[in-house]
Amino acid sequence: MFKYYGKYAPYLFLLPAAIVLVIFFFIPFFQTFLLSFMDYSHNIYEPAFIGLENYINLFRNPVFYKVLWNTFVYLFVAVPILAVFPLFLAILINQKIKGVTLYKILIYLPVIVSIVVAAIAFKWLYADQGILNYLVTRLGIEPVGWLTDPKFALYSVIIVTIWKGIGYYMIIYLAALMSVPKELYEACDIDGANFLTKHLTVTVPHIMPTIALVTTISAISAMKVFAEIYVMTKGGPLNSSKTIVYYIYERAFENLDLGFASAMAVVLLIIVMGFSLINILCFERNKYQL
Repeated sequence: MFKYYGKYAPYLFLLPAAIVLVIFFFIPFFQTFLLSFMDYSHNIYEPAFIGLENYINLFRNPVFYKVLWNTFVYLFVAVPILAVFPLFLAILINQKIKGVTLYKILIYLPVIVSIVVAAIAFKWLYADQGILNYLVTRLGIEPVGWLTDPKFALYSVIIVTIWKGIGYYMIIYLAALMSVPKELYEACDIDGANFLTKHLTVTVPHIMPTIALVTTISAISAMKVFAEIYVMTKGGPLNSSKTIVYYIYERAFENLDLGFASAMAVVLLIIVMGFSLINILCFERNKYQL
């Protein structure tokens, strides 16, 4: 029946996706943007328009800079590991080895586990009387406050995110490795290239778009992390593990300061879009010429 629509047929196929985007992205975004100009502190049912005051208060708030710093630490620690280590695993598993299916299942298993279940399990491991501190004391070292010491809390939560995401990104890399011509690997073997040189000169250039995709996805995920922090630390101690998304939740649903939280959400969207654009331009700059 699409022959009657002629050149409009492709747009009809795009229509369902466009409707989903409008309903679940554009409408909530514009609502959030409008809420960021409102003050809910006096009456949550009849907010007052205050213009840019929420944004001014946001950039005067020292807690905002603290959680923003924590978010960037989360980003710059988790993303390089999630971009590189799964690629290394994918290259190893892509070799002809026995039991490769079992290895894939074991590495991908954390992805299937609910993030709440994983966070609770790690919270037990990190407990003052947990397994990790038992092993530490057996080595003659004082017990570590993995979730109660401001120096370790954020990094302890980052480990959970890395553990949960390695298998997911490894599968993405495995799919990309199938597109690399085997003849190029054979040519490298003939030239006497070692394992590292072969993959740096052949594998990485061919799957660079996939590396850009993984880096972008993992960066966005790191900047909007919430469940791990909510279950394990509640942003503590002393805001040391509180990220911007958890702070948005705290101001919106615990303090009922919807205008301030909406302003933070708008700022977070701008930051995420900026990082996504930087990732795309860095990894695929030949494709996007400005």
